[in-house]
Amino acid sequence: MSFRAIRRAVALGLALALCVLRFWLGRLRGPYTLERRALWLQQAARGILASLGIHYRVEGRPPTHGLVVSNHLSYLDILILSAAMRCFFVAKIEIGGWPYFGKAARTGGTIFIDRSSLASAEQVSAIIAERLELPVPVLFFPEGTSTDGSSLLRFHSRLFEPAIVAGAPVTAAAVRYVIEEGIPERDLCWFGDEPFLTHLLKTLGTPGFTAEVQFGEPHVYPHRRVAADGTHAEITAMREGDRCHEAEEAMQGI
Repeated sequence: MSFRAIRRAVALGLALALCVLRFWLGRLRGPYTLERRALWLQQAARGILASLGIHYRVEGRPPTHGLVVSNHLSYLDILILSAAMRCFFVAKIEIGGWPYFGKAARTGGTIFIDRSSLASAEQVSAIIAERLELPVPVLFFPEGTSTDGSSLLRFHSRLFEPAIVAGAPVTAAAVRYVIEEGIPERDLCWFGDEPFLTHLLKTLGTPGFTAEVQFGEPHVYPHRRVAADGTHAEITAMREGDRCHEAEEAMQGI
């Protein structure tokens, strides 16, 4: 393990401990509403990113309500998107059993779904419908899994339905990572069967990098498949636009 990874691992441990302390101190001010839980998660994410020296940039206006959908590259996406805006995540049920992170996700108001169960999807849709009435957006990853970032998988449309029924706005968000020393984004992506701990140690040892989040304009869609296809096209365009901009900057530097 490199010195960089060791230093960041220690910083991460301290940051996680501070998150717990802030939560319990917050309880002295009264019970945690869902809105306060989302705010705690945002503050925790910002603290963790700062401790690890991870920078992030936001383009566009972060939504304050409705549904948000994003491409999915890594568990880092959770930190980046949480830091960019208050939100409730929809996550696979397995994360709920992770040491510390599962508990933290529940504390922050995350909704867990068993992707193999139709009954679970229906229950989650009902919860999303309730959350859409709050001044905090609900965010999920419609690809259903993380990828290497080379392309977007087809979006699953079922969880768009609560927004369609409620006439709530749907906002697309594109996440990307720019790593120093010309290291490709793929090296930060967590996909396939790579163990979490192995990838986390590799991430902690990665040279400095910046996360970029771009938000599109909110839209109200008439049908969930239209919403899925529309946001897929929008995120694809935002990601490809970023690649073109990066290539132009590289050419200017020659």
